[in-house]
Formats: sequence, C-alpha cells, structure tokens
Amino acid sequence: MAKTDILDKKPGDAGIRKQIVLPFRKSLQISLQSLRVRFFRNCVTVMTLVLAVAFLAFVLISSDLATGILNSNMPGCRMMLSKAGFDLPEGATSVGSSAKDRWIVILSLLVCTVGIVNAQLMSVTERFREIGTMKCLGALDSFVLRLFLLEAAMQGLAGAILGGLLGGLGALLAGLLRFGLAAAMHMPLAQVLASLGLAALVGMALSLIGVFYPALVAARMQPVEAMRAEE
Repeated sequence: MAKTDILDKKPGDAGIRKQIVLPFRKSLQISLQSLRVRFFRNCVTVMTLVLAVAFLAFVLISSDLATGILNSNMPGCRMMLSKAGFDLPEGATSVGSSAKDRWIVILSLLVCTVGIVNAQLMSVTERFREIGTMKCLGALDSFVLRLFLLEAAMQGLAGAILGGLLGGLGALLAGLLRFGLAAAMHMPLAQVLASLGLAALVGMALSLIGVFYPALVAARMQPVEAMRAEE
C-alpha cells in the first residue's frame, strides 16, 4: 500500500498537507511493465550495450590469458605471445592491451553511451502523455526519475551480464585457437573474474550515465506541456 507522510504546516502556509509516496515495489512494477511494452526497442538498446561490454571483456580477458601464459615460464612462451600480436617489453611480467585496442574500446563505449542517450530521449518523447498523466495525479519529479533509472538499471544489468559472458567466452575460444590447451591450463582465474566484474560494472555505469539526462528532462517536464504533446 502507498505510504502517507503528514507534512507540518504552519498557519499562513499554502503547502501540501498530505503527500502520497508509492513504495519501491510499485515503482519496480511500473518499470517492468514499461520494459515489456517497449520490448523490441529495449532489445536494441541492450544489444548495443552487450556489444560494447563484450568487446571490453574480450580485450581484458585476452590480456589476462596472455599474462597467465607468460608467467607459466613455458619454453618459447615469449615467442608464442609475440607471434600472437602481443607487445612484450624486455623483462615484462604482465601483458597489457595494445594502444590500438584501448582506443577501439574507448570509441565503442562512447558510441554505446550516445546510442543509449538517443534511445532514452526517444522514449521520453513517446511517453509525454504518460509522464503528464502521472504528474497530474501527483507524481513527484523524484518518482519519474526513479522510474527511468530503474529501467536503465535493469537494461544495464542484462546487457552487462550477457556482454561479459559473451566476451569471456570469445576470449577463451580465441586463446585456445592461439595457444592451444595452455591458455586454459595457465588461466589466472582470479584475474579473469576481476576482468568480468569490471566489464559488467562499466556496462552498468554506461547504462545509468546514458539515461541520466533523458530522465532529468522527463522529471522536470511540466504536466501541462506534457499533456499538450501530440502522439
């Protein structure tokens, strides 16, 4: 049930006496319903995030696998890594991604963020009347902001997990093709799990960052202007 907060009102104040605050569970229910209604458009947004996170996870885990082979002290491991395209300075104990890979990752994450912002702005435009109706019924700016952030968090969670798993699987398969069973035998599991977690956190952060501005636009919208908008 909704929670009613009694606000103090001094004589002469023209404030609101009672404020209806919807519980978090109701906000989550509304967000899930909105995701179901716009399922296919949300799938496009999630797939954009999946590709960016998958590429990031692929680069990070590929470096982890190469580092594991380097630290195994296998005969000819440095030559094997050099042939695979990894840069190994003299005396290096770890393998990092190349400058080219880092720039590609950064660009893919930027493109992903722009895509999320664009998709969310279109979603706000489509939902003018819905937002206006909620505000006319007493919805606060914080409630509208919460709805959009919840939707973005759910999309980000799905895209981050799926992208991380795909990127990790791709990196492992590529490592097996490059180095054979040595890639699996000398895989540093802790570093690989840390890279998966980092890729997933980046995906979640991108989703929330991408929705923040559109959510502010929706939250600050005046009810009259929203109701006037043409469908």
